Amino acid sequence: MTDAPTRRERQRAATVEEIKDVARGLMRKQGTVDVRFTDIAKEMGMTPPALYRYFADRDALLTELITEAYRELGREVADAREQRDPDDIGGRWIAVGTAYRNWARREPEQFALILGMPVPGYVAPEDGPTTDAAKDAMGQLSLLFIRAAELGVLQEPLVREVSDEMAACAAEKHPELGGLVPPESFQAMMQAWATLHGFTCLDAYGQFHWMTDEAREALFVSTLRAAALAAGIPTD
Repeated sequence: MTDAPTRRERQRAATVEEIKDVARGLMRKQGTVDVRFTDIAKEMGMTPPALYRYFADRDALLTELITEAYRELGREVADAREQRDPDDIGGRWIAVGTAYRNWARREPEQFALILGMPVPGYVAPEDGPTTDAAKDAMGQLSLLFIRAAELGVLQEPLVREVSDEMAACAAEKHPELGGLVPPESFQAMMQAWATLHGFTCLDAYGQFHWMTDEAREALFVSTLRAAALAAGIPTD
């Protein structure tokens, strides 16, 4: 049985959360993920040196923000996937893609923080929390391919030529695919994600705003279906 946090520990934890909330708020307000300690301190009525009692430096703060953003995206995608029948692979792909896009549209700055241009000067810790959180979030897609293979419904992808380098990458980076998902399907999985991500970026950053909402939604669903067909995922 662990001791309850002391008042001082609760105050410290609350301040840490406030710093992160203020940083996210500044990202939304400024439209950039490159926030500074001086701006955060000013917003909170603190001196910049005071922030160093809670975070070693700006990179430490960004590491926590990136880790939490990946985890939030992963939860949203997983929750959406679990709303569909486990055997409905096509339906789960649409649900996953829709959740991914909706989160990006709702949180464009957080989306940019984890899946946009790198923050100037920031270097993520090697094999640190951001790496683990990214693997967990993006692993939601590989689970669809694994389930499709287990059910025997994963078909050959449209493009079946795979380089030795891509096959080696599949074996090294995604050992959970094992012998279930062949290299050509791993490649197709990456192509499906690239298609989803590309559409999401265009949409989240306003490039499709000239369309009506109805046309944009229809284009999104048809794009997901096209990606699924190319990847060998059943859509009916």
